[in-house]
Amino acid sequence: MTGPHLATRAGAAISRRRNAASGDPGAAPGAGQSWGTRAIRLLARHWLLVLLLAAGLALRIAAQIAYQPALLYVDTLKYLYGASPGADPLGYTLLLRAMLVVGDLSIVALVQHLLGLAMAVALYAVLLRRGTNPWLAAVAVAPVLLDAYQVQIEQTIMPDVWFEAMIVAGLAVLLWRPGVTSRLAAVAGVILGLSATVHQIGEVLIVPAVFYLAVAAGSVRRAAITVAALAVAFALPIALYCSVSYVHNGHFRLAVGQTTVGRVVGAADCATLTLPPAVRPLCPTPGEQAKGPDWLEHSKYSPLAPGAIPAGENRARLISELTSAIKSQQPLRILGGVTRDAVRLFAVTRTPNPWVTPLSRWQFQTYYPTYPHWITLGPGNVIVVGFQRVAFGAFHFSNLKPAYGGKAQVNRPVASFLRSYQLNGGFTPGPFLLLCTVAGLIGTLLAVVLQVRQGRRPGRGSRTARARQLALACLLFTATAGVVLLAQDLVEFSWRYQLPALVTL
Repeated sequence: MTGPHLATRAGAAISRRRNAASGDPGAAPGAGQSWGTRAIRLLARHWLLVLLLAAGLALRIAAQIAYQPALLYVDTLKYLYGASPGADPLGYTLLLRAMLVVGDLSIVALVQHLLGLAMAVALYAVLLRRGTNPWLAAVAVAPVLLDAYQVQIEQTIMPDVWFEAMIVAGLAVLLWRPGVTSRLAAVAGVILGLSATVHQIGEVLIVPAVFYLAVAAGSVRRAAITVAALAVAFALPIALYCSVSYVHNGHFRLAVGQTTVGRVVGAADCATLTLPPAVRPLCPTPGEQAKGPDWLEHSKYSPLAPGAIPAGENRARLISELTSAIKSQQPLRILGGVTRDAVRLFAVTRTPNPWVTPLSRWQFQTYYPTYPHWITLGPGNVIVVGFQRVAFGAFHFSNLKPAYGGKAQVNRPVASFLRSYQLNGGFTPGPFLLLCTVAGLIGTLLAVVLQVRQGRRPGRGSRTARARQLALACLLFTATAGVVLLAQDLVEFSWRYQLPALVTL
């Protein structure tokens, strides 16, 4: 910078300090101003976010009033009672135990609602630091605050909100400063690694994070250092969890995990598939396939269920032969099934489909939702839980532990409002998410192009530098969305599993 420019900037700085001391309105923001004046200025600058936060808070208060002590789902029993041991990581179970020390399930729902609000504020702050206009940043976080499916899952005793929060926290650390230090990379790695102990699909979050660091680094050396710090820190909580698991049950793993059996078998054309005679009965009919991957894997009426396997045959071996045949003979059908499900996210409306997990499970109802035999209501609206000690085994029933909360209570007027809001447009429109996806892909391409140009012609103007920072943030958000959503779609599609799109796309 030339001497005159430096003199001009120094003179301006001195002038601002003098103005601040004299109470001049042109002084630097906040200097010499009362707390009330600063608060008014802050609200004036971020008024749209304040309005959206107020609306989001109102929705969450309504959800807590409508359903007490909280909403339960089939999988809730894994975390409260240890049902289906090994099926999921236990990170959420530990969080529940900590929260239940000070209250019941209504406290858990309250904390999850606060997490929802906090995610929106954190994303807004990150976008501002990356140079986004306040109104556009507020629009970007509106889905987190106003989407009824998001509010519903926050009211439900499930790990999804915590998984989203860890995604947001990890991305915020990586994007907080233009240059990522090895220490920040390590902090982000630990947070993202911990997400896998809450929801196993979090294992894939290492991929977009490494991609971002490789592109954002100014040199190969810097990329190697930050990637190494991230990878080691990411592996630490996972390795620690797996070590404890090995000591307790002899398995060095996070969980058994979801399989792709239902996805693969559901896509097969059994009429044209070449199979051994013993495997042929396992291939489902079109009517059975129409019930979706979840039904094929877990229903006792599925041709894959233990009861459908001939006596003396090894079920695991037969299923493995079936899926191997489908993958080798009909790979395009599997790819087509994944693609059809992936684009459901961009649909104009959300309508029930027998192929996917019932949409009603993620919608507010005017009654307390039950799932026989797992969650039912006994006399006096006492919540009765039932779980199987082994897969496809007999159910064992008991009343919900009193420490978890009282009887099921529904405030019908408030519940009716929430249901009407959700069914009549109170969710993020698919076309809006499509627009975000296209913009994200363009931003990702721009990040790579600007990075290459910076390497060839360093020291360019501030406008280019600002564009680069925005594009790099776009790259990280979009890559994270693509990896998380597609990884889940490879297993099965559920509207519940699409919620991470709200904090990424």
